[in-house]
Amino acid sequence: MVPTPTLRKKTELILNALGCDHQEISIVIMDDAQIRELNQSFRGICRPTNVLAFPMQEGEFSDITPELLGDVVISAQTARKEADTAGITLEERMSQLLVHGILHLLGFDHEAPESNAEEMETKSLEILRQIENNSDLDAF
Repeated sequence: MVPTPTLRKKTELILNALGCDHQEISIVIMDDAQIRELNQSFRGICRPTNVLAFPMQEGEFSDITPELLGDVVISAQTARKEADTAGITLEERMSQLLVHGILHLLGFDHEAPESNAEEMETKSLEILRQIENNSDLDAF
């Protein structure tokens, strides 16, 4: 597993790169069974996924804590499988998932009909180049 201080530092670097240096997020690392339950409850999809994002800057109560962007939830099991398949380290895969989740918290969406998938991929690559040494690492 990636040590907590490493995840904390990567998250700080990502937020700074996005101009969100005064913002906060929470990161939850769980297993496939737990993330499958969340995926079913919130997206109606009954299978594990690699990352989920729960923005706090949307909806009726978004002004209560404006410095809190939201929650990023990552499945360590799925991240490990994907890292192995891609031939990258778990730390690199976690960086990809953190970037992806944080961009979702900021309103980037690659799945909506009026998707900004290309913009999201460009921004993901830009940030990954700042926080990872592997210049061949692709966006999510």
